[in-house]
Order: sequence, then C-alpha cells, then structure tokens
Amino acid sequence: MPAIDAPSPRGPGSGPLPRGRGGRRDDEPAPVDDDLEDLPETPHDHQPGDEPDEAADAGTTRAARPTRTGAGHTTRRATTRSRTGGRAADRTGARTTANRSAGRSTRAVESDASRVPRGRIALAIAAVLSVVAARVVRLPHGDKVVAFGRRVRSRVVLYLDGPHPETLAPAALRWRRIRRSAYAGVAAMIAAPVFSLLVGWVFIPVPNAEDAVESQLNTVSFSDGTVLARIAPGEQGNRQKVGLEQVPPAVRFAVLSAEDRTFYSNSGFDVTGFGRAVWKNLTGGSGGGSTITQQYVKNAMVGDEYSLMRKYKELIISLKISQERSKDEILGDYLNSIYFGRGAYGIQAASQAYFGRPVETLTPADGALLAGVIQAPSKWDPAQNPDDALRRWNYVMDGMVAQGWLSAPERATAQFPVTVPPRRVTGGVPDDDRGHIYSAVRDELRTLGIDQDALVTEGLQIQTTIQPEAQREAVEAVRSKMGGQPDNLRTSTVSVDPETGGILAYYGGDNGSGLDYARVEKQAGSTFKPFVLLAALQQDPPIGISTEFDGRSIPGQTVRNVDGADCTNCSLKRAMTLSNNVVFTALGNRVGPQAVAAAARQAGISQPMNDPNSGISLGNQETTAVDLASAYATFSNEGMYHRPHLVQRVTTASGEVLYDQSTTPGEQRIDPRVARNVTEAMRDVPDYDGVGLQGGRQAAAKTGTVQSHVESQNNDAWFAGYTPQASTVVWVGTDDNTPIRTADGRPVYGHGLPSEIWKTFMDDALEDTPRQTFGTFTPIAGTDPGDTADSAESPTQSAPSSTSAPSSTSAPTSTTAPAPDTGAAQPADEVPPVAGDAAAAEDPAAGGAPADGEGEVAADPAAN
Repeated sequence: MPAIDAPSPRGPGSGPLPRGRGGRRDDEPAPVDDDLEDLPETPHDHQPGDEPDEAADAGTTRAARPTRTGAGHTTRRATTRSRTGGRAADRTGARTTANRSAGRSTRAVESDASRVPRGRIALAIAAVLSVVAARVVRLPHGDKVVAFGRRVRSRVVLYLDGPHPETLAPAALRWRRIRRSAYAGVAAMIAAPVFSLLVGWVFIPVPNAEDAVESQLNTVSFSDGTVLARIAPGEQGNRQKVGLEQVPPAVRFAVLSAEDRTFYSNSGFDVTGFGRAVWKNLTGGSGGGSTITQQYVKNAMVGDEYSLMRKYKELIISLKISQERSKDEILGDYLNSIYFGRGAYGIQAASQAYFGRPVETLTPADGALLAGVIQAPSKWDPAQNPDDALRRWNYVMDGMVAQGWLSAPERATAQFPVTVPPRRVTGGVPDDDRGHIYSAVRDELRTLGIDQDALVTEGLQIQTTIQPEAQREAVEAVRSKMGGQPDNLRTSTVSVDPETGGILAYYGGDNGSGLDYARVEKQAGSTFKPFVLLAALQQDPPIGISTEFDGRSIPGQTVRNVDGADCTNCSLKRAMTLSNNVVFTALGNRVGPQAVAAAARQAGISQPMNDPNSGISLGNQETTAVDLASAYATFSNEGMYHRPHLVQRVTTASGEVLYDQSTTPGEQRIDPRVARNVTEAMRDVPDYDGVGLQGGRQAAAKTGTVQSHVESQNNDAWFAGYTPQASTVVWVGTDDNTPIRTADGRPVYGHGLPSEIWKTFMDDALEDTPRQTFGTFTPIAGTDPGDTADSAESPTQSAPSSTSAPSSTSAPTSTTAPAPDTGAAQPADEVPPVAGDAAAAEDPAAGGAPADGEGEVAADPAAN
C-alpha cells in the first residue's frame, strides 16, 4: 500500500477518532479565541477556488475540513478513491494549503473528489454568523451560548446532509437538502399553530362579564394623565341585563339571521373567516368574518384592533368560551353586551332606544330591525339612513325565511317598523365646563377618522392637551369677573400653546350640555387689525409699522374714531395701540380686502371669508375664540403655525395607539421677521389698556368691540393677547345679539370685562413659569417707532362714547416717517393718497366698518 501523509483512512463505520479534553484529538492544536472560524466550514462548503474542474477525474484533491455530527468530528483528511472494475484503490492525494487567521499553522489535507462546493450565499451567512459569534463569546456566559449554537448547527447539518454526505454525488446531496428542508417546513407549519394554541390556552384568561363592561368605558384625561371624565357611553353604566328566556325566539333568530346563521352548529370560530383576516392583515387590509362567539369576544373583551395579535386572542378566548359555556349562555351574553347604536348596549336598552318598550314586546319585524343595525349602528339607523336600514331589514327577514325561522306568510305581511326619535344620552359626560371639552374632543376625533362607533365600543383612553391648573385658572377668572353681572351675558376663554397648538385651557360656558361659546362664530371687531398690518408688511414694497397716517375722524363719514383715538401723524404701531379705525380702514383699502382675508387665513383663521369688503379691516368677518387664539399664537411663535387641537394621544383598551399628535410637525406660514413686526405693533396695547401682566412680563394684545344696532351699545367684546408661552382669547356677548351691559348699565367694551378676565387668567396661569421675551425686533421697513403707550392718552375707566368729535374737517392723508439713512422707509410719494381710501370707507355699501346681524355699523371704543 502506498504511503500517504494523512492518518490512516477510516471507513464510514469506523466511528469517531479518540479525543482529548474538550472533545479534541490529543494531537489537535487548541483553537484560538475566535475559534468560530470553524463555523462556516463544512465538507461541502464552497471556498474561492473550490469550483470543480476536469482535473478532479484525474485524482486531484483539495483541502477539506471535517463535518461535525453528533458523534464528533470526522478526521481531518480526505482520500481520493477511484472505483475501477468494482475495486477501490487508494491514490496519493495532492495537498493544498488553507490560509487561516494570523498565527495559525497552514494545514494541507486531502478532500474527496466528489465533495459538493460551497454556495456563495452559505459562505456569506456563515461569515456573518462567525462575526456575531465572535462578539457573543466575549459576553457573560457567551461561550455557553456559542457552544449551544454549534450543537444546534451540527444537528441541522446532520439532518440536512445525512451522516455521510461524501458518499453522495453533488446532485443527489443537493436534492436531499431540498427534500429534507421541505419536510422541516411542513412540520413547522403544523407545529407552530399547535404550539401557539397551547401557549394561548394556558396564558390567555377569559374575561368575565364585568371586565367586558369595564373595557368599553372611555377615559378622557388632562395632559398630565389625571382623569378629566370617565364616559360610560349611552346606557352602558346602568344597562339592564335580561335572561335569554325574556328575549322572544323570533328576536333571537333575527340576530342569528343577521350575524351567524350556523351559530348552533359551528365550533365557535370561523376557520375560513380567520384565515381571511390573517391574509388581509398580511396584505395591508383589515377585517374578516366572525361568528357570534367571536363578535362577543371582540366587542366585549379584546377590542376591535385590526391586528393578528387581536385575532389570535379572539380565537383562543372563543375556543375556551365554547368549551366552558353553552350556546344559549353565549348568545345571552352577546345580546346583553353588543352595541346597537343610539347609545344602547344590550337588547333591553336597544328595545327602549328604538321602540320605547321592553324587549318582551318585540315582534319579528322589530327584532329584524335591531339585528340589522348591529353591524353598522350609525350607518343603518333608520333615523339616519332609512333606505339603507330598509335594505338591511329585508336581508334579515329573508334570511329568517330561508332558515325556516319565519313562515313565508308572516314575511309577506310584515311591515317595516316605526321607531321613536333618537334622544340625547349623556352616559357620564360632565354637565359643567368639562362637558364642552368632551364634546370638542369627540368632534376632533371624528376628523381624525375615529368615529362614534369606535368611541363607544373600544374603551378609548384619550389624553388631551388641557392643563388642569390652567383650566382651573380659566374657570376661576371668568367666575370672579362675571360674578354679579347680568344673567344674559355669556363668555368664552381659550388659551393655546404657541409652540405646539395644544389647547391649554378651554372654557365654553358653565352648561356642559348647552351652547359651546368657544366655537360660536362672532364678528371679530378690531382684533382683525393685526391681519391688516400683516398684509401691509408683506406688500412689495412693504409698509412698515413706523409709517405714519393722518388718523383724524371726519364729520359725517361712516368710519370714525372714538374719544381719544384721533391722531394727526400716527404711526401704525400707535394706531394699533389707540385702535384708530380711520388709519386701518385706509391701510386695508391700500392693500385690498382680499389681501387682508388671505393674511387672516395665513395666520390661522379657518372661516372662509368669501367676498370680503373694506369692512374686513375693522372685523366685519366672523371667527371663533379657538381660531383667533390659534392665529395670534402664530404671531407669538414667529410665524410657525400649529393646528389648534385638544387630542394629544388616543389608545384602545387593548393598548393599540390610534393617534399621536406629537408626530405632527408645524408649518412656517409667515416670515419670522414679519411676525415679529406684527408682535411689536401690538406690544403697547396691554399697558395702554391698563392690563399689563405682573412683573413686566412681555405681552402683545388687541381689543375688539362690535357695535349694536342700538345707539351707543355693543353686541360683542373681545380681548386677544399672547406671551411666548400662551395665546389667550376672551369673548363676552349674548345668545341673541342683544346689547351687552355691565351690572351698572354701562356698555361692555373689549377694554373692560374681557381684558380683566384675560389679565387675571394670564397672571395666574403663568405665575410659576419663566418670564420669556419675544425675539429681537428688526423693522421690515422704516424705523423703530418706539413706545406708543406713553405717547398716547390712556383710556379712562368710564365707558367711552361710540362717536368722537372731529379734530379736523379735511380728508385724512397719509405720510411716512422720515427716511432713515438706510433708505428702508417708504418715500412719501410712494404711499398713495388716502383720499380715495377714505372715500371707499365712507360708503356703507363698501363695508367700511363691521356690521352686526342687523346691518348697523360698528364703532370701536378708545380701548380698541
């Protein structure tokens, strides 16, 4: 026998070689720390240069590493065997070298000529695993983890390749791998669901009926998580549970006809529907068929979340319920917990809500109507969609006939039943100022795609932006200033965080079930003047806040100022402080009503403002306290707009996040310098009106008053102002646009009750917050007009008259401030004559001043 350099060949049945400590041969060198280099190397692994070539038939061999099996390593050698004429003969193998890691010796071993080359993908996976293992081995007990991984790998390789892969041709070995991989895949497909069912059966409990009721309660919380209100929708909080024997059989059959016609014969879950739901979830869809058992579990126990996990829990609980309870018990629980619309949970509450009588009196036709609305209560309520309700009713009735639960003659004579009108149910909604918050939250949820059905069936956890301290301060400020005032006066207060758009405080009135005055649209009065200025600053060329106008009233003209508001050479900032109507009417005509409307929308006013006229400059357009606070917040936030919102985060009872406002970015609508110029023009108003904030805290504000058709009286009064931390608006008015008077009979102006409420709230709400300042002021055009509160005569505490004596008989003209050295100011001849503007303002048809619902003009007081 020819001599060879490798150890004596051992046949397939020779068994493992003797090993020393650690499972190695005594003569085998110890591996280095990253011994996982062995991991990717198997007898059939592919290495560069291992591609088979024609020389293999001539006996050329290549280096190989052993396959690791449960019996140990095979010898590190390979012999070339040639079978000729049925005899095996040993041939001398050619050695090759394999370059290992630095410091390791080079080995030359022989490989089998029939070995299967490594695939490139397998090589890449092995390399990645080697890197991972090299890191894991350095962790605590990492060596045990790696050793376990090696054992698993050895078993997998042994299973896929068999004990002696070298005896197979490459094609045969490849087919063995494919075949055995398919076997393993089929086994996993069978074992995984069985294992999942076993785990779920052990660890997922069946909620009781009380848990089911609790899971459907909605919780509305303040921004800090404390409870604002817990809502038991509709009749849920005091529902009457009835026994199944009290429900007429025809009504039960109607429900089965609508929802699950095989209820008494199925196993509690629909395999086809479950598979369809899985497929829809995997492909991005939602939904899937359900039995009554599954519907009861879904609606009362696990929620309506569209996910595989919810379906999994639904399946487990449905199976357990089917084993633990009879069909009649399941149907009874279902009928007592399902939502029927109109705030009615359970068949008894539904019978009262739709027919005004107990369930025992229901006819088959009545039962078919109730059964028909289960699937989509808000859609198929006959009071909302009678045509859809009729089609659904016919479907249920025909199904009862098809199942033999209703005779054909009875079906032929049945008439669509008449229902009672829906009634309002509170279900735990607070009846104080918090009731308006809940109603606004509910409406906002609807705009987010979370409808009423979800609100009353999924046990939503709704976190609002309302700060509990700020809300309390708003309520107390209103009550302290409105106490003792006439009963017909109404008020609202809204405060918005400029940096997020979150509503910090929301007061729409004390009657939570009445009219929400925070969302009532009223004419804005002079609170629209900042939007006129915004439009002027964005003109090309811009009109700066130092630009001067002749702001004297003219006898006989519609637009006039109140006492103390006249000024001869009046900068726009001073005109803002004085609330000079003549100046801002002229400025509005200069830029155009459409530009003013666009500027208001740009800042955040959402009302359409169709076909605006010259009166828009003095606020003849309607808005709400929410929108006005949001628009002023845009000025405070250097032109960055955030949608005003109450809803911060919404999750279901099962923990699914339906909405998270924190992911919504703001929108830069106004150039920061322009917004800062608007703020600068409003800076002196609080001090001039005597409502400067404590400690000299910086604020910007504007008053607004809408005149009544009654001489020298007003209909609406506003005060809107902001700091860098809060934008707050206060409105005072009435339900019927009657004159607003104080307890001593004086007219209410923006400077008065609204400004006093604003100051009280802002001082208290911001008391413990740092005193932030507005950014650096850089004039867009012209110069810094300086302090205008000291240069203007402060208003007296007595109510100003609605008209003023003229200080000049000439038409107002506009001038500009002297041009600075920088040339930024407008030349006098570039500002068009105001005479034409005044003429437009004189014509009531042109809308030169805001009009109330009676068509009368408005005149702002000096405080405006």
